[in-house]
Amino acid sequence: MPPRRPGPARRGGRGESRWWSLITHGYGPLVVALVMLAAIIAAGFLLPRSQHLASLMVIVPATTAALAGARMTALIAVLSCLSALALDAHDGLLDTSIFAVHLLAVILVSGFVIAFRRVRERNITELTEVRAVSETVQRVLLRPLPERVGAVRIKAVYHASHPYAMVGGDLYAAARSAGGVRIVIGDVKGKGLPAVDDAAALLGAFRSAPHGALTLPQLVAELESSMRTHFEGPGASGGGDPSERFITMLVLEIPDGEGHISMVNCGHPPPYLILPDETALVPSERPSPPVGLGSVRAEDYPIDTFPLGRRATILLYTDGAIEARDAGGTFYDLGARVAAWTERDRGDLLQYVLEGLTEHVGGEMRLDDDVAMVALTCERADERGGAGR
Repeated sequence: MPPRRPGPARRGGRGESRWWSLITHGYGPLVVALVMLAAIIAAGFLLPRSQHLASLMVIVPATTAALAGARMTALIAVLSCLSALALDAHDGLLDTSIFAVHLLAVILVSGFVIAFRRVRERNITELTEVRAVSETVQRVLLRPLPERVGAVRIKAVYHASHPYAMVGGDLYAAARSAGGVRIVIGDVKGKGLPAVDDAAALLGAFRSAPHGALTLPQLVAELESSMRTHFEGPGASGGGDPSERFITMLVLEIPDGEGHISMVNCGHPPPYLILPDETALVPSERPSPPVGLGSVRAEDYPIDTFPLGRRATILLYTDGAIEARDAGGTFYDLGARVAAWTERDRGDLLQYVLEGLTEHVGGEMRLDDDVAMVALTCERADERGGAGR
């Protein structure tokens, strides 16, 4: 499933969104401008001639620039000048300097707002192109996980901390091993482009590894060796001391037809095992150092094994999901949120967790760190057969 980026919570209702759409799309800005022009002209003809309202015409192109593009604003600016001419003619000001002041004010204000609007449109175009490139990088870096591998259904979600970013230092990937499926989730120390570069290096090493020929400890040792080469290479981004660069990582292996899971934890937050009647945190009894600080020998990476029941769901996550704070500085209680998930057969666990995270941080996804989560649901053989049919 491709990673989804949840949008900010809406503060207005559907009615507010509908009215805003009407005045900002299609002929909406033109209608708003014509109504404003008509209202000012009507007021100018109804009031005594000593009340000169032609100066108010500067409001119309300024308002139009906030709703429409530069061309529409230029058209409204011309209409505003003609309307100012009509009002000053009605007030008998065409032979005075007041008319020149009114006309000059409309022209100057219109010129400024049109110029600013063109700059804004250019910035929007550039931002759109940057976001398109970012989405392409996301698809290359965080490839969509398969929805099902053997007996395991997979869902993933990613939310970058930067409002205009699509990817960051968190990562996840899946690969088919000799007798099952392997899932990796990790979190790079640091932020920005160096973190993205390190995440890409680890994902590349994981995807290119010969999973059919490597045991789980051998795979982790292979990833450690590859990342050391990456950190110490002459072209490594980020600079600094390679010993201060590392990646927390959790690798799971779910064998086909087996009732247990093998795990190697390299300094990463432990997963949650969710069963129909209980939810438990699965800590590692013998955790290993993060990638970049560990060993290149496979025997130094012990395997933790825990049983896997039917209809079990495993939640993998990065520390952004447990370090998010509310206005009072309280951390998000991910365990309590997961334990309160009651619609396990129908509800979307990841969406449920994200909704709680959004409420905790104040109604919008304002995070100081990236958040990546992967939910793995193990099905019975009869359920897989039904799905195949």
